[in-house]
Amino acid sequence: MRGIQAIRYIFFETLPAFIMGVVIFVGILLMFQALRLTEFVLVHGVGIKTMGEIMLFLTVSFLPVILPMSLLFSVLLTYSRLSNDSEIVAFKSLGLSMAQLTVPAILLSVAATLMSAQTSFYLGPWGNRKFELLINELGRQKVGAAIKEGVFSEGFFDLVVYSNKVDPKSGQLNDVFIYDERDPKAPVTIIAKQGNIIQENSKEGLSALLRLQHGNIHRTHLATYTKVDFSSFDINLFNPHELSEKKKSPPSLTLDELSSELKRKDLEPKQQRKLEIEYHRRWSLSAACLIFALLGVGLGTVTNRRASRGGGFVICLLLLVAYWVFYVSAESFARSGYLPAAVSLWLVNALFFAFAIRSLQKSWA
Repeated sequence: MRGIQAIRYIFFETLPAFIMGVVIFVGILLMFQALRLTEFVLVHGVGIKTMGEIMLFLTVSFLPVILPMSLLFSVLLTYSRLSNDSEIVAFKSLGLSMAQLTVPAILLSVAATLMSAQTSFYLGPWGNRKFELLINELGRQKVGAAIKEGVFSEGFFDLVVYSNKVDPKSGQLNDVFIYDERDPKAPVTIIAKQGNIIQENSKEGLSALLRLQHGNIHRTHLATYTKVDFSSFDINLFNPHELSEKKKSPPSLTLDELSSELKRKDLEPKQQRKLEIEYHRRWSLSAACLIFALLGVGLGTVTNRRASRGGGFVICLLLLVAYWVFYVSAESFARSGYLPAAVSLWLVNALFFAFAIRSLQKSWA
């Protein structure tokens, strides 16, 4: 009976901290996006409704990462407080073992793992996909905003565009350089003194073209080089009849779609690695909830530590930074092909699981 009461007490001590952790980390990640969100307001002129949709979609896409971090935050802070207030000692004096006192963290971690898996497999990709489509739509409404002055803008309607001076309001460009590799066998380089982005909204829908003035076109095909001078040249960016839904990126694919893509026989090695990394990333992040719970209990109940209440938050941040440094490094190894994604990404979890078991052994001693 005492064991059940203790488990219930610790569980409901940890739950509010978990919810608070979700709110805190959502705020932190949105703060990192503040510059980008400000750009949407200033350059694209989006309204409050659209800004709210952007923040909602970003938050949903962040959830697979936020849930494991929030779990570590809540377990570490709760068990640190119990240890510092000598409540752990009191529970032990009543005959409760550390194994029993670890049960609340495990129960919450199982719930967090299920939520993380659901968001990582389906809800997160939905939010990321909605965000992609919304940004794509904003880019079509104000095409010039995608070109940065003095910067090579890659992915601008499958073109690489550079301009020394850009007026995003009028769409006028000066000293324009364009590299068009839409036909890999015959890439085209275009240089022009001026350019204007012209957008029209007709009954059929929105269309846009880039009108270049006073320049030349350089084309290379096999061993042939061609140069053509022009006084005016139009590049069609999009029209209502040619617009198609933007292809999903790997983060926007659900788990079922990822599995289907990985079964394709015509995948290039680079694309296959991307899909494999995305597939194992989702599983490993969900499994990290269980590891973080054990780690939080172990570090939070070490008997010789008497840290302040704020010390648990500092330790949490240090652990999260260490985890993501290792994780990003492992992902880089997988992308470069040095290690398979199944080995590289799960190796980080294995290392932190070993660390969690070691910390639990010290706390249970």
